[in-house]
Amino acid sequence: MESIWTLVTILGPVLLIAAIVYAFIRSRSTSRREEVEGERGARELRHELEEDERG
Repeated sequence: MESIWTLVTILGPVLLIAAIVYAFIRSRSTSRREEVEGERGARELRHELEEDERG
């Protein structure tokens, strides 16, 4: 029974760190298409806000 707890206490944190690193890497990498869409959305939002201020 002690060997199971030893594995759990060693592998648990290692798997958790691996999952966090994987999620961090996946969320940081954006494609060129995502960048273009984000910029276009920001321009549209600024345009809409300017129109609301005028009218």
